[in-house]
Amino acid sequence: MARPALGLASRRAFRRTPTPTTIVRANLSTGIRQLNPLVSVVSYSDGERMQEGIEAKPEGTGPVMPPGNDLQKTANPLNASVYSQLSPTLFKFTLQDKVAVVTGQVNTFGLRLMIELTTKNRAGRGLGFNMAQSVAEVGVRGIAILDVQQEIGDQAARDLSEQTGVDVRFYRVDVRDGVSIGHTIQDVVDHFGEVNVLINAASIADSNIKAETYDLDKFRRLIDINVTGTFITTQACAQQMIKARTGGSIINIASMSGSVVNFPQEQCSYNASKAAVIQLTKSLAAEWARHGIRVNSISPGYMDTALNRVPGLEAQKKI
Repeated sequence: MARPALGLASRRAFRRTPTPTTIVRANLSTGIRQLNPLVSVVSYSDGERMQEGIEAKPEGTGPVMPPGNDLQKTANPLNASVYSQLSPTLFKFTLQDKVAVVTGQVNTFGLRLMIELTTKNRAGRGLGFNMAQSVAEVGVRGIAILDVQQEIGDQAARDLSEQTGVDVRFYRVDVRDGVSIGHTIQDVVDHFGEVNVLINAASIADSNIKAETYDLDKFRRLIDINVTGTFITTQACAQQMIKARTGGSIINIASMSGSVVNFPQEQCSYNASKAAVIQLTKSLAAEWARHGIRVNSISPGYMDTALNRVPGLEAQKKI
C-alpha cells in the first residue's frame, strides 16, 4: 500500500492549483483548422505543470503578412579587384567565372495566391531568390533559373541581371519532365560553355493532411516533384560535369523535416520526401566523388517565407 500512496502523493504535488482562468484543451484534430482552433501548450516550471491554449484566429485564406515581411534587398556584385586581396581560404568561397543552375518555384509580391500558399523554395523570391542572389554576389558569370512560372521567372532573371550585371537566363520547365530538363541543361551548356554549380530548390509542401485520408495522387505528386524532380535535374547536370571532366558542386535543399517529425502538423509525404533527398544526396556524393563532383544537402528550419504565413500555422509557430 505504501507505493500506491506515494505515487498518489507525487501526482498531487505536480497538479496545478485551480485558478479562475479557464484553460480550454486543444483540439489536436488536424486538417485545415476550423471554428476557433486551439493549439495546446504545456510547460513545467519548478515541478508545476501549466497548460494553456493558443488560439489561431482565421482572418481569411490568404497568407499572413506581418509588417516588414519580405523586404527586398538588392544583390551586390563582387568587384573583380577584390580577388587579389583575398586569402587562399576566402578565395575558395568565391565562384569566379562559374556557371550556376538554380531550380525552384519563383514568386514575387502579390502574384498568384496559390503559389504563396503552396511553394516552399523559390528562385524568384524567398529562399530560392536569396540563393540566386548569393551566387551572383560571389563572382559567377552566368545563372540559369529553372521554373514553371513564366511571368515571375522572367522578373527574377531581369532583377538579378539588373542588380549584378550577371548573364541570367530563365527556362520555363517542369523538373519532373526528364526530356525537357535534359534539353534545358544542354542549352545552358551551349550558351555558357559549362555547368559548375546546381542548387536544387524546387519543392512543394502539404501540411495538416492526415495520413489515413491522404489523397494518393496528391501524395505521389509531392514525391515526384521533391524527390524525382531533384534526381532528374541532378542527373542532367552531373552528366555534363562528368563529360567536361571539370567536377562541380551540387546542393540539394532538403529540410529539418527530413530528420525530425514536425508536430503537431501532419505532413508525412513532405517529411518522407525530404528524408529521401538527404539519403539521395549521400548516395550520389559517394558515387560521383571519383568525378570530382561534390554533392551536399542543406536542411533549413522554419523561416519567415510565404509557405509559413498561412492562418493554419500561425498558432503552431507560438509553441
